[in-house]
Amino acid sequence: MGKGCITASKYFLFLFNLIFFLFGVVIMGFGLWLLLDSQSFIVVLNNSTSVKVACYVLIGVGGFSMLLGFVGCIGAIYEVRCLLGLYFTCLLLILIAQIAAGALVYFQKDVLNMEMSKIIREVLNEYSGNNTTTEQAWDFIQRNMACCGWTGHQDWFSNMIVTNSSQMLFPCSCWNVTLASRNFSDSGFCESQTIDWAVYNTGCSASVETWLVTNIWVVLGICLGVAIVELLGMILSICMCRNVHAEDYTKVPKY
Repeated sequence: MGKGCITASKYFLFLFNLIFFLFGVVIMGFGLWLLLDSQSFIVVLNNSTSVKVACYVLIGVGGFSMLLGFVGCIGAIYEVRCLLGLYFTCLLLILIAQIAAGALVYFQKDVLNMEMSKIIREVLNEYSGNNTTTEQAWDFIQRNMACCGWTGHQDWFSNMIVTNSSQMLFPCSCWNVTLASRNFSDSGFCESQTIDWAVYNTGCSASVETWLVTNIWVVLGICLGVAIVELLGMILSICMCRNVHAEDYTKVPKY
């Protein structure tokens, strides 16, 4: 490989590592947002250990990607073979882990859906109208997605406050303003003035599924972009590693 090709590969690899570093920042930020945002859907699932683990995994992957991007930049600019080899190995392991995780989610999607439904039904059954963090998150989902319950508003019939009340109570976030008026009750719920509940008929599972279908191409595009950056980084790093023969550690800055 000519000197010009090595120089071009070096700066292209630096560019890809910079992009990879920024991807790491985005992934870490996304994990922190899911973990800390009081109005995200993840708050409703906070009783699930697997969901919390997934958030911490995202934070860890983001931090590791940032570190890996930094190592790749140093290895590319100063042509250090051991760093380039380490970078290639880590990228290969990350790519294999991503493929394995995607396959696991795809083949276990029914199990994940059942676990999610179980957790949300527990949230609905224990809903008390006291504006806890979980209840605020669920109210936010129902209000913004114009839905009620998980499969439908009938899910609320298993709530003890609703079942044992002599009034026709429903969660205020379920209220469909186009159907009827509402009155606030002392229990933290709303009271319907009509025979039937003046609530949304659509369950939130259908709304969440519609949102996922609408945004699936964005998610796939991001995943594909990350995979392409990783593959190009692997190709450039292995090419440089094979053609940079002499280690010159005097190039590496000393701090």
